[in-house]
Amino acid sequence: MEKKRGFEIAKGFENSNINLPIRKTKYSAGYDIEAAEDCIIPAFKRGDKPTLVKTGIKAYMEEDEMLLLYNRSSNPGKKGLFLANGVGVVDKDYYGNPDNDGAIMFSFINLRSEEVQIKKGDCIGQAIFQKYLITDNDNAYGERIGGFGSTSK
Repeated sequence: MEKKRGFEIAKGFENSNINLPIRKTKYSAGYDIEAAEDCIIPAFKRGDKPTLVKTGIKAYMEEDEMLLLYNRSSNPGKKGLFLANGVGVVDKDYYGNPDNDGAIMFSFINLRSEEVQIKKGDCIGQAIFQKYLITDNDNAYGERIGGFGSTSK
């Protein structure tokens, strides 16, 4: 079978009992993503950086696709958690990069006054594969050489 798009366990998480994302219903657009380990997301303080929550997974896809990371709909109301970047974008060339093998992380800010505990296996968000278009005069030629946050380097 030809691999088109899907999820795999990222290097370093092979023995961590990570569950690959699944869609819970027949018409769900998103694949539910779980936390790979316990972590604490501190209460927001001005100047703090977002907390990166590891998933232990990576995603492969076709050339004209991306993976979009969305917050779980219940996170803002129940836990005060928001994605720092609004929507995460995972590019095709993030997969298998030399820095972190393409391990996907969610970047959270906690707007509550108390810390939030995330447990391994908690559903923290969802991921949706999507096609994208390029312009007629596109001439992108760069190649990714790193992991998280490396696109502009």
